[in-house]
Amino acid sequence: MPNVYAVIMAGGVGTRFWPRSREKTPKQLLEIVGKGTMIQNTVGRLRDLIDPRKIVIVTNKTQKQALVRQLPEIPLENILLEPVGRNTAPCIGLAAMYIRRFDPEAVMVVLPADHIMQDEEEFRRVLRLAIWVAEESGSLITVGIQPTRPETGYGYIQVRDDEDPGNPYFEKGVYHVRTFAEKPNLPTAYRFLESGDFLWNSGMFIWRVDAILREIQLLLPEMNEELLKIDDAFGTEKFEQVFDTAYRTIRGISIDYGVMEKAKSVYVIKGNFGWSDVGSWDEVMRLASKDEQGNSSNGKVFFHNSKNTYVHAGNKFVATVDVDNVIVIVTEDSVLVCKKDHSQDVKEVVDYLRRKQLNDYL
Repeated sequence: MPNVYAVIMAGGVGTRFWPRSREKTPKQLLEIVGKGTMIQNTVGRLRDLIDPRKIVIVTNKTQKQALVRQLPEIPLENILLEPVGRNTAPCIGLAAMYIRRFDPEAVMVVLPADHIMQDEEEFRRVLRLAIWVAEESGSLITVGIQPTRPETGYGYIQVRDDEDPGNPYFEKGVYHVRTFAEKPNLPTAYRFLESGDFLWNSGMFIWRVDAILREIQLLLPEMNEELLKIDDAFGTEKFEQVFDTAYRTIRGISIDYGVMEKAKSVYVIKGNFGWSDVGSWDEVMRLASKDEQGNSSNGKVFFHNSKNTYVHAGNKFVATVDVDNVIVIVTEDSVLVCKKDHSQDVKEVVDYLRRKQLNDYL
């Protein structure tokens, strides 16, 4: 096994999980499904694979204290604080330059902080395979999820899974990527599902540090220039000032659009381990246990003549009467009520609160 580091991206706010997810206590710091917060479970499932001292978390100042409290096993110096969110490419580039100081040829496993893997053994098997291919080939590896429904909330990856003479890893279930596709509309999602050669884009990546930094230098030269300024200032009195100025100069861009879609050597491994990005309240409802009427709840809840409804009651008592296909989320200061199939639109509430500067609810 090569020298392996994990990078956990934990700077998001989780706007679609309002009103539970707030700026100081975003989705990854909450218990959403099962025991333990989402980031605790993300770190926990890396047990037996990656030393906690080699886990790097990229987040922001607002979330730092809660992360330190929840993850005492992670060294303080491994918690990198972005001055401002700039999407996944700068986040990953920053972490790669940090890890390069310890081992420029180490393998990086890049994971979001807020995903669920129901079959953790299979998840670790896929990671071990990806780590081996990344270390040996110097290529960029991602994990694609076998789709189970025509999902419009995920990006997609088209794979080349026919006989591929230029692929030495084909027999091990590692495939060349044909193309990346943005989140589709429903008819397109149905076509992707029926074709059989599209996977959900999980947002998980595996590569050597030198490989990803090489691609960033080639494909995102302006971003690379600012990251090098940060790297050069590390350990000096000017570091904080240089870091803040350079990072704010970087144009926000995702690693998918900035690098993965343009890189020449990209492989994907199919994942079938009960993955979910738990991206909205209807996904929580889908994963929750339900009664005979399809209802599920958390807290003190009474359903009367209600079907396919999810209620998170917080510290309140909640009753629903003659309600179908509704999600109700209750906190100390807010209540969300929405149709089950429209929970992606909860982010519009957060946008409204920001426009009206109702910061107490953010």
